[in-house]
Amino acid sequence: MTKYISVGKILNFHGIKGEAKVGFTKNQEDFFCSLKHVFVKCDGGYKPFEIENIRLNKNVALVKFANINSINELMEYKGAFLYVEENTVRESLEEDEFLIDELVSLEVFDSDGKKLGFVVGVSNNGASDLLSVKTNSKKVVLVPFVKAIVTDVSIKDKKIVINNIEGLLE
Repeated sequence: MTKYISVGKILNFHGIKGEAKVGFTKNQEDFFCSLKHVFVKCDGGYKPFEIENIRLNKNVALVKFANINSINELMEYKGAFLYVEENTVRESLEEDEFLIDELVSLEVFDSDGKKLGFVVGVSNNGASDLLSVKTNSKKVVLVPFVKAIVTDVSIKDKKIVINNIEGLLE
């Protein structure tokens, strides 16, 4: 069964010819602009949309879909999420990049092998990604997902090793 991953959301229309304002993840301009088609979830399935053109405008993408040529044709999709097949995202990942779904629930250890907690979420503060780690004391702390702190990620072993510097998890 094909798995789909959200890559954006139709926020509104732009102009009168069916162009959409689409929000997408920060720092993913190149990936988003490389897309040739996306899917919209509707009627219990995923409907394919061919992309004719994408251009960036401030912090949104202006997307022209094939066969959508007016505001009226686009309005039923306002607020809809755009998806791509998981393989499309995997092919674009660099060596040290991961899908959020892969990181959530991984156990977190220090360099001595002591279990510190597990990942409950991933966010971005504009400068870097942050792992939300639920510690053994049940607190949720944010750990910068940078090489100096996160020294190893093993999806296969379901664990992350961090450099537990003083004050990081307190």
